[in-house]
Amino acid sequence: MPSTTTDRTPLLSGSTAGPVRRTLCVRFSGLFRRSTERSWLELYRRLFRRSWLNILLVFVPLSILASQLEWRPELQFAFSTLAIVPLSALLGNTTDQLSSCLGDALAGLVGATFGNIVEIVVGISALLREEYRIVQTALLGSILNNLVFVLGCSFFAAGFRYCESNFQTTAAQTSGSLMTLACIMLVIPAAYHTALLAECPHLDCDDQILPGLRIISRGTSIIILLVYAAQLVFQLKTHAYMYESNRGDSGAPMKQTPAAALALVVLSLIVSICADNLVASINGTVARYNLSKTFMGAILLPIVGNAAQWLTAVRMAINNKMEGCIAISVGSAIQVAAFVIPLLVTIGWCTNHDLTLFFANFETIVLFVSVLLVSLLIQDGKSNFMEGLMLIALYLVIALAFWVS
Repeated sequence: MPSTTTDRTPLLSGSTAGPVRRTLCVRFSGLFRRSTERSWLELYRRLFRRSWLNILLVFVPLSILASQLEWRPELQFAFSTLAIVPLSALLGNTTDQLSSCLGDALAGLVGATFGNIVEIVVGISALLREEYRIVQTALLGSILNNLVFVLGCSFFAAGFRYCESNFQTTAAQTSGSLMTLACIMLVIPAAYHTALLAECPHLDCDDQILPGLRIISRGTSIIILLVYAAQLVFQLKTHAYMYESNRGDSGAPMKQTPAAALALVVLSLIVSICADNLVASINGTVARYNLSKTFMGAILLPIVGNAAQWLTAVRMAINNKMEGCIAISVGSAIQVAAFVIPLLVTIGWCTNHDLTLFFANFETIVLFVSVLLVSLLIQDGKSNFMEGLMLIALYLVIALAFWVS
């Protein structure tokens, strides 16, 4: 009986080749798409399950709702504050995930840009509203919070588990020296202002001193940014071996880079909305409860923005990872002093806003003595609970002084 089909027909010959190839492409693209979706879901699941602070994400829509419906300023301030805490934690975790997928140079750039995204967003929002006092006190408070309070709590927590903790001396001293340099550059405008007023008490600040402060501040900002860029090269390239213990691998595969980048952009937008609501509610809250704007900017806002860094640094100190603890506390303070502040002065320069590096004499002295104490404590490469207690005591005294100022 003759066969109705032929066994000699090639599998991909003639008109069947196109449909088969299309079928294979569809199957492979489906597998790739499902694999990508699984990796994205895995990353987002890991981010949102990583910290109990994510419970506070419920205050994000409340912050937006309170601003749109013009609720009382204190409610807007409270909701925005509580919303920024988990968002800053998510930003830090997302930055770690993204940095682990990139090379050293890009990782350093991402860390510098997004490591203090809350301070940058709050600063830009206050700058555009011409709330220069809020900008300066919030940035100064962030430096003091990271440098004194976060480091002090870390030393204190590690001291209860270990009699003495050790860390890499050279890297810590280099970071301390850069922090001292940034502090001195912030002192110079205050010294210039004080010297001119002492010599000529009749000078008008706005008309005769401000132009000089503008030139000093803008030129100094460019110099500090260049020095900070050199610090990135030093830390990430030429002397990377000193900081090897500071960089951990979170295990994020390269295919999660787009997911982490998308999460970073979305989180930054949400933070900008909540930060703008926070800045807009400060004046009403201060007037209603007769609070000090200096205390709110220098103490309350930094505690909110650095809550995630505080938890991370203390956890690393308890696990005897002191290099990472130093990198978080001192490194974050350096980022604010040598990157965020000059960046905001430069942005103000471009947008015709007179933000300068001139801080009040009291604030400049507080910053200088804080940097001096920290430099003395880390120069031996050892820490104990007593050193942590001294730093915490200093921060409490600073907070008390800002409360009455």
